[in-house]
Amino acid sequence: MRTSRKLSHALLAIFALVVMSSFALAADPGLAYPATSEASDQKAGSLLFYNIYTSGPTSGTSENTRINITNTNSSVGGDAFVHLYFVSAGCAIADSYICLTPNQTASFLASDIDPGVKGYIVAMAVDGVLGCPIRFNWLIGDEYVKMATGHAANLGAVAFTRVSTPTTEECNTGSFTAVVNFNGVDYNCTPAVVALDNIGSRADGNDTMIILNRVGGNLGIGAASLGTLFGLFYDDAENVLSFSVTGGCQLMSSISNNFPRITPRFETFVPAGRTGWVKFYNQTGQIGILGAAINLNANAASSAGAFNGGHNLHHLTLNCNQAYTVPVFPPSC
Repeated sequence: MRTSRKLSHALLAIFALVVMSSFALAADPGLAYPATSEASDQKAGSLLFYNIYTSGPTSGTSENTRINITNTNSSVGGDAFVHLYFVSAGCAIADSYICLTPNQTASFLASDIDPGVKGYIVAMAVDGVLGCPIRFNWLIGDEYVKMATGHAANLGAVAFTRVSTPTTEECNTGSFTAVVNFNGVDYNCTPAVVALDNIGSRADGNDTMIILNRVGGNLGIGAASLGTLFGLFYDDAENVLSFSVTGGCQLMSSISNNFPRITPRFETFVPAGRTGWVKFYNQTGQIGILGAAINLNANAASSAGAFNGGHNLHHLTLNCNQAYTVPVFPPSC
Protein backbone atom coordinates (compact mmCIF):
# COMPACT_ATOMS: atom_id res chain seq x y z
CA MET A 1 0.00 0.00 0.00
CA ARG A 2 2.84 2.38 0.92
CA THR A 3 4.66 1.53 -2.35
CA SER A 4 1.47 2.18 -4.31
CA ARG A 5 0.99 5.55 -2.59
CA LYS A 6 4.61 6.56 -3.34
CA LEU A 7 4.14 5.62 -6.99
CA SER A 8 0.89 7.63 -7.14
CA HIS A 9 2.66 10.69 -5.76
CA ALA A 10 5.49 10.22 -8.25
CA LEU A 11 3.05 9.96 -11.16
CA LEU A 12 1.26 13.10 -9.98
CA ALA A 13 4.60 14.92 -9.90
CA ILE A 14 5.35 13.74 -13.44
CA PHE A 15 1.90 14.88 -14.59
CA ALA A 16 2.43 18.31 -13.03
CA LEU A 17 5.78 18.63 -14.78
CA VAL A 18 4.19 17.70 -18.11
CA VAL A 19 1.43 20.27 -17.62
CA MET A 20 3.94 23.01 -16.77
CA SER A 21 5.94 22.23 -19.88
CA SER A 22 2.88 22.96 -22.04
CA PHE A 23 2.83 26.69 -21.29
CA ALA A 24 5.12 29.60 -22.12
CA LEU A 25 6.45 31.62 -19.20
CA ALA A 26 4.46 34.77 -18.49
CA ALA A 27 7.78 36.62 -18.06
CA ASP A 28 8.84 35.86 -21.62
CA PRO A 29 7.33 38.33 -24.13
CA GLY A 30 6.18 37.24 -27.57
CA LEU A 31 4.51 34.11 -28.84
CA ALA A 32 5.82 30.71 -27.85
CA TYR A 33 7.32 28.55 -30.57
CA PRO A 34 4.63 26.06 -31.65
CA ALA A 35 5.52 22.51 -30.63
CA THR A 36 4.78 21.51 -34.22
CA SER A 37 7.54 23.75 -35.62
CA GLU A 38 10.08 21.41 -37.18
CA ALA A 39 13.43 20.53 -35.64
CA SER A 40 16.05 23.29 -35.70
CA ASP A 41 18.89 24.79 -33.68
CA GLN A 42 16.84 27.94 -33.02
CA LYS A 43 14.30 26.67 -30.50
CA ALA A 44 13.97 24.71 -27.26
CA GLY A 45 12.95 21.07 -27.21
CA SER A 46 12.60 17.80 -25.32
CA LEU A 47 15.43 16.15 -27.26
CA LEU A 48 18.67 17.79 -28.36
CA PHE A 49 20.97 16.43 -31.06
CA TYR A 50 24.64 17.52 -31.04
CA ASN A 51 26.05 16.80 -34.51
CA ILE A 52 29.65 16.17 -33.45
CA TYR A 53 31.75 15.52 -30.39
CA THR A 54 35.42 14.62 -30.40
CA SER A 55 38.56 14.82 -28.28
CA GLY A 56 42.15 13.68 -28.46
CA PRO A 57 42.90 10.21 -27.06
CA THR A 58 45.54 11.49 -24.63
CA SER A 59 45.00 15.26 -24.52
CA GLY A 60 42.13 17.61 -25.23
CA THR A 61 44.34 20.58 -26.01
CA SER A 62 44.30 20.46 -29.82
CA GLU A 63 41.08 18.44 -30.26
CA ASN A 64 38.11 18.73 -27.95
CA THR A 65 34.43 19.62 -27.62
CA ARG A 66 32.68 21.68 -24.99
CA ILE A 67 29.05 20.63 -24.68
CA ASN A 68 26.61 23.17 -23.22
CA ILE A 69 23.03 22.51 -22.12
CA THR A 70 20.49 24.80 -20.46
CA ASN A 71 17.14 24.31 -18.77
CA THR A 72 15.11 27.42 -19.67
CA ASN A 73 12.21 26.47 -17.39
CA SER A 74 11.86 28.97 -14.53
CA SER A 75 8.99 27.24 -12.76
CA VAL A 76 9.21 25.78 -9.27
CA GLY A 77 9.55 22.04 -9.79
CA GLY A 78 10.75 22.51 -13.36
CA ASP A 79 13.85 20.37 -12.88
CA ALA A 80 15.29 18.69 -15.96
CA PHE A 81 16.45 15.08 -15.91
CA VAL A 82 18.42 14.54 -19.11
CA HIS A 83 19.62 11.19 -20.42
CA LEU A 84 22.77 11.64 -22.51
CA TYR A 85 23.68 9.11 -25.21
CA PHE A 86 27.17 9.23 -26.71
CA VAL A 87 27.01 7.49 -30.11
CA SER A 88 30.36 6.77 -31.75
CA ALA A 89 30.89 6.87 -35.52
CA GLY A 90 30.97 3.07 -35.43
CA CYS A 91 27.59 2.98 -33.60
CA ALA A 92 28.81 1.90 -30.12
CA ILE A 93 26.94 3.69 -27.33
CA ALA A 94 27.76 5.02 -23.88
CA ASP A 95 25.37 6.96 -21.68
CA SER A 96 25.08 9.09 -18.55
CA TYR A 97 22.65 11.47 -16.84
CA ILE A 98 22.80 15.19 -16.19
CA CYS A 99 20.22 16.95 -14.01
CA LEU A 100 19.45 20.68 -14.14
CA THR A 101 17.45 22.83 -11.76
CA PRO A 102 15.22 25.59 -13.22
CA ASN A 103 17.27 28.18 -15.15
CA GLN A 104 20.46 26.15 -14.70
CA THR A 105 23.09 25.81 -17.41
CA ALA A 106 25.94 23.30 -17.46
CA SER A 107 28.99 22.52 -19.58
CA PHE A 108 31.37 19.60 -19.85
CA LEU A 109 34.32 18.57 -22.03
CA ALA A 110 34.29 15.51 -24.26
CA SER A 111 37.81 14.76 -23.04
CA ASP A 112 36.47 14.38 -19.48
CA ILE A 113 33.49 12.19 -20.39
CA ASP A 114 34.39 10.09 -23.44
CA PRO A 115 38.01 10.78 -24.49
CA GLY A 116 39.38 9.71 -27.85
CA VAL A 117 35.97 9.11 -29.48
CA LYS A 118 34.21 10.83 -32.39
CA GLY A 119 30.46 10.73 -32.78
CA TYR A 120 27.25 12.53 -31.93
CA ILE A 121 25.24 13.11 -28.73
CA VAL A 122 21.53 12.74 -28.03
CA ALA A 123 20.25 14.57 -24.92
CA MET A 124 16.74 13.42 -24.00
CA ALA A 125 14.43 14.79 -21.29
CA VAL A 126 13.06 12.02 -19.05
CA ASP A 127 11.04 11.92 -15.85
CA GLY A 128 12.88 11.82 -12.54
CA VAL A 129 11.32 8.57 -11.31
CA LEU A 130 11.33 5.99 -14.10
CA GLY A 131 13.63 7.60 -16.66
CA CYS A 132 10.88 7.56 -19.30
CA PRO A 133 10.95 10.13 -22.14
CA ILE A 134 8.62 13.05 -21.40
CA ARG A 135 7.35 16.29 -22.87
CA PHE A 136 9.72 18.93 -21.50
CA ASN A 137 10.20 21.50 -24.26
CA TRP A 138 12.62 23.69 -22.32
CA LEU A 139 16.06 22.41 -23.30
CA ILE A 140 18.51 24.40 -25.43
CA GLY A 141 22.16 23.70 -26.13
CA ASP A 142 25.20 24.27 -28.27
CA GLU A 143 28.79 23.10 -28.59
CA TYR A 144 32.25 24.45 -29.30
CA VAL A 145 34.37 21.99 -31.24
CA LYS A 146 38.02 22.15 -32.30
CA MET A 147 39.95 19.52 -34.21
CA ALA A 148 43.61 18.73 -34.59
CA THR A 149 43.24 19.57 -38.31
CA GLY A 150 42.46 23.19 -37.33
CA HIS A 151 38.73 22.99 -38.04
CA ALA A 152 36.69 24.76 -35.33
CA ALA A 153 33.12 25.97 -34.93
CA ASN A 154 30.27 26.77 -32.57
CA LEU A 155 27.27 24.60 -33.50
CA GLY A 156 23.78 24.85 -32.04
CA ALA A 157 22.13 21.67 -30.81
CA VAL A 158 19.24 20.67 -33.08
CA ALA A 159 16.10 20.61 -30.90
CA PHE A 160 13.15 18.26 -31.39
CA THR A 161 10.01 19.23 -29.50
CA ARG A 162 7.68 16.70 -27.98
CA VAL A 163 4.38 17.53 -29.70
CA SER A 164 1.98 15.31 -27.77
CA THR A 165 1.74 14.47 -24.08
CA PRO A 166 2.99 10.90 -23.42
CA THR A 167 0.38 8.33 -22.43
CA THR A 168 0.72 6.09 -19.40
CA GLU A 169 0.99 3.08 -21.71
CA GLU A 170 4.30 4.28 -23.13
CA CYS A 171 6.20 3.75 -19.89
CA ASN A 172 5.44 2.18 -16.51
CA THR A 173 7.27 0.45 -13.68
CA GLY A 174 7.60 -2.67 -15.82
CA SER A 175 9.11 -0.94 -18.85
CA PHE A 176 12.68 -1.67 -19.89
CA THR A 177 12.55 0.30 -23.14
CA ALA A 178 10.52 3.10 -24.71
CA VAL A 179 10.10 4.24 -28.30
CA VAL A 180 10.74 7.85 -29.32
CA ASN A 181 8.78 8.35 -32.55
CA PHE A 182 9.84 11.16 -34.87
CA ASN A 183 6.47 11.14 -36.60
CA GLY A 184 5.27 14.72 -36.16
CA VAL A 185 2.72 13.54 -33.60
CA ASP A 186 4.99 12.42 -30.76
CA TYR A 187 8.22 14.25 -31.67
CA ASN A 188 9.06 16.41 -34.70
CA CYS A 189 9.91 14.63 -37.93
CA THR A 190 13.56 14.15 -38.92
CA PRO A 191 15.19 15.65 -42.03
CA ALA A 192 15.36 13.32 -45.03
CA VAL A 193 17.44 15.55 -47.33
CA VAL A 194 20.22 17.77 -45.96
CA ALA A 195 22.26 20.33 -47.87
CA LEU A 196 25.35 22.51 -47.63
CA ASP A 197 24.52 25.70 -49.50
CA ASN A 198 28.00 26.98 -50.39
CA ILE A 199 31.35 25.23 -50.78
CA GLY A 200 34.47 27.21 -51.60
CA SER A 201 37.21 26.00 -53.90
CA ARG A 202 40.21 24.19 -52.42
CA ALA A 203 42.34 26.28 -54.79
CA ASP A 204 41.33 29.30 -52.67
CA GLY A 205 42.55 27.60 -49.51
CA ASN A 206 39.21 26.14 -48.35
CA ASP A 207 39.03 22.79 -46.56
CA THR A 208 35.34 22.08 -45.93
CA MET A 209 34.57 19.19 -43.61
CA ILE A 210 31.18 17.49 -43.91
CA ILE A 211 29.61 15.62 -40.97
CA LEU A 212 26.58 13.37 -41.58
CA ASN A 213 24.65 11.49 -38.88
CA ARG A 214 21.92 8.88 -39.01
CA VAL A 215 18.93 9.43 -36.73
CA GLY A 216 17.27 6.22 -35.56
CA GLY A 217 17.96 2.78 -34.15
CA ASN A 218 18.37 1.45 -30.63
CA LEU A 219 20.25 3.63 -28.14
CA GLY A 220 20.60 0.67 -25.81
CA ILE A 221 22.38 -1.79 -28.08
CA GLY A 222 23.37 0.10 -31.24
CA ALA A 223 22.14 3.03 -33.29
CA ALA A 224 21.26 2.71 -36.98
CA SER A 225 23.82 3.46 -39.67
CA LEU A 226 23.70 5.72 -42.71
CA GLY A 227 24.35 2.96 -45.20
CA THR A 228 24.68 4.21 -48.78
CA LEU A 229 23.62 7.79 -49.49
CA PHE A 230 22.99 9.40 -52.85
CA GLY A 231 24.12 12.95 -53.51
CA LEU A 232 23.95 15.75 -56.04
CA PHE A 233 26.79 18.25 -56.39
CA TYR A 234 26.11 21.55 -58.18
CA ASP A 235 28.59 24.20 -59.26
CA ASP A 236 27.66 27.90 -59.35
CA ALA A 237 26.78 27.64 -63.05
CA GLU A 238 24.05 25.07 -62.24
CA ASN A 239 25.95 22.08 -63.63
CA VAL A 240 25.24 18.96 -61.59
CA LEU A 241 27.04 15.67 -60.87
CA SER A 242 25.79 12.69 -58.86
CA PHE A 243 27.67 10.45 -56.43
CA SER A 244 27.22 7.92 -53.64
CA VAL A 245 28.89 7.63 -50.24
CA THR A 246 28.68 5.02 -47.49
CA GLY A 247 28.91 5.56 -43.74
CA GLY A 248 28.21 4.15 -40.32
CA CYS A 249 26.30 6.06 -37.65
CA GLN A 250 28.45 9.05 -38.56
CA LEU A 251 30.36 10.00 -41.70
CA MET A 252 32.96 12.76 -41.50
CA SER A 253 35.28 13.80 -44.33
CA SER A 254 36.73 16.88 -46.02
CA ILE A 255 35.43 17.67 -49.50
CA SER A 256 38.28 16.95 -51.88
CA ASN A 257 39.16 15.04 -55.04
CA ASN A 258 38.60 11.86 -53.02
CA PHE A 259 35.29 12.76 -51.33
CA PRO A 260 32.76 12.66 -52.75
CA ARG A 261 33.87 10.76 -55.85
CA ILE A 262 32.61 12.81 -58.77
CA THR A 263 33.75 13.08 -62.37
CA PRO A 264 35.32 15.46 -63.10
CA ARG A 265 36.95 15.65 -59.67
CA PHE A 266 36.02 18.40 -57.19
CA GLU A 267 39.05 20.64 -57.78
CA THR A 268 38.31 20.62 -61.51
CA PHE A 269 34.54 21.01 -61.09
CA VAL A 270 34.92 23.92 -58.62
CA PRO A 271 38.14 25.74 -59.63
CA ALA A 272 39.68 28.85 -58.07
CA GLY A 273 37.23 31.69 -57.52
CA ARG A 274 34.18 29.44 -57.89
CA THR A 275 31.77 27.76 -55.48
CA GLY A 276 29.27 24.94 -55.40
CA TRP A 277 26.66 23.29 -53.19
CA VAL A 278 25.68 19.73 -52.33
CA LYS A 279 22.81 17.69 -50.92
CA PHE A 280 22.64 14.18 -49.44
CA TYR A 281 19.82 11.68 -49.00
CA ASN A 282 18.87 8.04 -49.14
CA GLN A 283 17.14 7.33 -52.45
CA THR A 284 14.26 5.59 -50.68
CA GLY A 285 13.74 8.66 -48.49
CA GLN A 286 13.32 6.30 -45.55
CA ILE A 287 16.09 7.38 -43.19
CA GLY A 288 16.59 10.43 -40.99
CA ILE A 289 19.77 12.49 -41.46
CA LEU A 290 21.35 15.40 -39.62
CA GLY A 291 24.72 17.02 -40.16
CA ALA A 292 27.07 19.99 -40.06
CA ALA A 293 29.88 21.56 -42.06
CA ILE A 294 33.06 23.26 -40.81
CA ASN A 295 35.37 25.25 -43.08
CA LEU A 296 39.06 25.89 -42.51
CA ASN A 297 41.01 28.41 -44.57
CA ALA A 298 44.63 29.08 -43.65
CA ASN A 299 44.41 32.47 -45.41
CA ALA A 300 41.66 33.83 -43.12
CA ALA A 301 44.00 36.25 -41.37
CA SER A 302 45.45 37.66 -44.59
CA SER A 303 42.67 37.44 -47.20
CA ALA A 304 39.42 39.41 -47.19
CA GLY A 305 37.54 36.55 -48.84
CA ALA A 306 38.81 33.73 -46.62
CA PHE A 307 36.81 32.57 -43.58
CA ASN A 308 36.74 29.93 -40.90
CA GLY A 309 33.68 28.53 -39.11
CA GLY A 310 30.78 26.18 -39.42
CA HIS A 311 27.04 25.58 -39.12
CA ASN A 312 24.48 22.79 -39.17
CA LEU A 313 23.33 21.54 -42.57
CA HIS A 314 20.05 22.82 -44.00
CA HIS A 315 16.98 20.56 -43.82
CA LEU A 316 15.25 20.39 -47.21
CA THR A 317 12.66 17.63 -46.75
CA LEU A 318 11.27 15.56 -43.88
CA ASN A 319 10.89 11.91 -42.96
CA CYS A 320 8.18 11.08 -40.41
CA ASN A 321 8.88 7.35 -40.02
CA GLN A 322 11.98 7.29 -37.81
CA ALA A 323 12.33 6.27 -34.17
CA TYR A 324 14.79 5.66 -31.37
CA THR A 325 14.32 2.77 -29.00
CA VAL A 326 15.77 3.87 -25.66
CA PRO A 327 16.47 2.02 -22.40
CA VAL A 328 14.36 3.00 -19.39
CA PHE A 329 15.91 3.17 -15.94
CA PRO A 330 15.83 5.77 -13.13
CA PRO A 331 18.13 8.82 -13.30
CA SER A 332 21.29 8.57 -11.24
CA CYS A 333 21.24 12.20 -10.11
